[in-house]
Amino acid sequence: MDQIIRLPNQLGAFVKTTRQERKMTQKQLASLIGKQQKTISAIETGSPGTKLGTLLSVIAMLDLDLQVMPRRKDGPDIADVF
Repeated sequence: MDQIIRLPNQLGAFVKTTRQERKMTQKQLASLIGKQQKTISAIETGSPGTKLGTLLSVIAMLDLDLQVMPRRKDGPDIADVF
């Protein structure tokens, strides 16, 4: 499932959906990465102050990969994506 994400709140929504699909609570996910529940909440609401290492830990714990690539110029218009 590929997902185009360009904003913190989009990433947060994706993290939340994935966590819920895996039937995990925020507290359970936080415990697995050694953080507090409020950290997961901040990520899921798109807080821009999240540390990169924490975010990468969450992504890994949810069995996801982060892939960065150049924007496609021939793809859908940005307004169609969001």
